[in-house]
Amino acid sequence: MTHPTILHTVLDTTDVRTLAEFYHRFLGLRYRPGDEPPQEGADDADWLVLTGADGGRSLAFQQVESLTRTTWPSHEVPMQLHLDLTVPDVAALEAARAEAESLGATLLLDRTDDEEEPLYVLADPSGHPFCVFVG
Repeated sequence: MTHPTILHTVLDTTDVRTLAEFYHRFLGLRYRPGDEPPQEGADDADWLVLTGADGGRSLAFQQVESLTRTTWPSHEVPMQLHLDLTVPDVAALEAARAEAESLGATLLLDRTDDEEEPLYVLADPSGHPFCVFVG
């Protein structure tokens, strides 16, 4: 049997360009050719793809009319999906938090006092949680 392979992870959002730009800048990903921001005029994108340096797809973003933000760590509205991101050391962890927040992320959990696995849980501008930890 030939098993399916994952092409990319798709995140729903009410603002495709803003969320794509967040991950473009935060993770250093590239826009798929043709998905770059317009030089001028309105941006009516409803589907965008970001790739790695090798051109392989990483994340895609799909326009939706509404999106209920997770209430995590409370469970009224669960995470349903989150990204795990690693950095090499605590200094890089602190830099990643600062960069993410400067781009519009919000801090959900600070677990940097855990000596075995210091981490932050943040939410991107659309409310999707992601973890950054030393790995």
